Amino acid sequence: MANPTISRALLRSAAQRSSSVATPRHQSSLCLGHRPSLHQSRSAPSKQSTVSARGGTGAVTTFQQKRHASSSKHPKGFEPPTPSDLAELRERVQEFTRRELTEEVAALTDRSNNFPADMWAKMGDAGLLGITADEDVGGLALGYQAHCVVMEELSRASGSIALSYAAHSQLCVNQLQLNGNPEQKKKYLPDLIAGQKVGALAMSESGSGSDVVSMRTRAKEVDGGYVLNGSKMWITNGPDADVIIVYAKTVPDGGSKGITAFIVESSSPGFSCLRKLDKMGMRGSNTGELVFENVFVPKENVLGKINGGVRVLMEGLDLERLVLSAGPLGLMQAALDVALPYAHSRKQFGTPIAQFQLLQGKLADMYTKLQASRAYTFATAKAVDEQGLIRTQDCAGAILYAAERATECALDCIQVLGGMGYVEEMPASRILRDAKLYEIGAGTSEVRRMVIGRAFNKEYAHLSD
Repeated sequence: MANPTISRALLRSAAQRSSSVATPRHQSSLCLGHRPSLHQSRSAPSKQSTVSARGGTGAVTTFQQKRHASSSKHPKGFEPPTPSDLAELRERVQEFTRRELTEEVAALTDRSNNFPADMWAKMGDAGLLGITADEDVGGLALGYQAHCVVMEELSRASGSIALSYAAHSQLCVNQLQLNGNPEQKKKYLPDLIAGQKVGALAMSESGSGSDVVSMRTRAKEVDGGYVLNGSKMWITNGPDADVIIVYAKTVPDGGSKGITAFIVESSSPGFSCLRKLDKMGMRGSNTGELVFENVFVPKENVLGKINGGVRVLMEGLDLERLVLSAGPLGLMQAALDVALPYAHSRKQFGTPIAQFQLLQGKLADMYTKLQASRAYTFATAKAVDEQGLIRTQDCAGAILYAAERATECALDCIQVLGGMGYVEEMPASRILRDAKLYEIGAGTSEVRRMVIGRAFNKEYAHLSD
């Protein structure tokens, strides 16, 4: 079967679309918790799509909306997607995961704790690695709703592969897109987007996770650039990365105004991955401890401004939380993908256990938690795409809520399966182990609550005068 790519023309302005009424598609089974079989036939999606609304008489009427990019956080030429665009994108990503990210691949990745190296090129060929990047460097110039769609569907297939995908496409590629100068973008983004190079972001240290300002890695100015010394901990893609965005102190006592972001190549003398971490979950999303021993970084590899690293970090932090919030969505959907068929086929006392009200209640809770979380994430992403509105409390709130609900859904999935939920031949335990990461990584649940509280304090500070 040919390897269909996600066309750059998939998401264009409504003015460029056909004004004819689109042929109705088969109803998506996403919300029903059913993942279509690899062998299930599907009608070919139309290359042209329209925005449609069903009138009171049941007739489908077509209309076009003028859409514009509203945020400097979007690539050149970006125009917000329509619901039909996003549905078509979702179908394309599902086709990719059914072909390349099978349950066998996901299970082997978890058991071996090794990322399938050929997956990077496959994702690059499919157009997945540059969702928010400019087209002139190989990106798709789509936006954050689209990025959330891709993240959700990849997570549905494999939580660990999706996490590595996010570290590459959001934490590295998107940071370069937002803060890189034209020369940096031209040099690094094409290979990263093609999957020929692997990207990562290195901020956390063993003694400074959420407390960024307390980092100890230093960057000393020398002739022609800077020399980095220090270490970074819990770095997703660290053992495999070719290009790493590294935060280091350029003014040791400068607090938040003394940190600079650098683009570091792992081939640089003095760089090493000291060890690959053996994690409870997200196994195969290779995570490491990185060491910098007199690593020279040329001055042209400063990302953003000198001593402006915290600004670079904050430029992408809200969007990082938003895109990562789609990871728990995919894991919740995966839990339903496992629990629903099992509950309707497993019989006790002569009847499927899904007929028992206590089991029905558990399945209903799983479903509503997913739908509420999905609505929150995509409403927040839509506001970013269509209004340029990036609300810190909603980006933090979306991942806070989805992460905690995902752990609950994974536990419920195990309970629905009973004894089979406790054995490794079923994916339920993997889903649980993967889900727990989202309550810890990229800011703990406690820190996210604090972020929301501080956003409110700032918003209502005038009432304290």
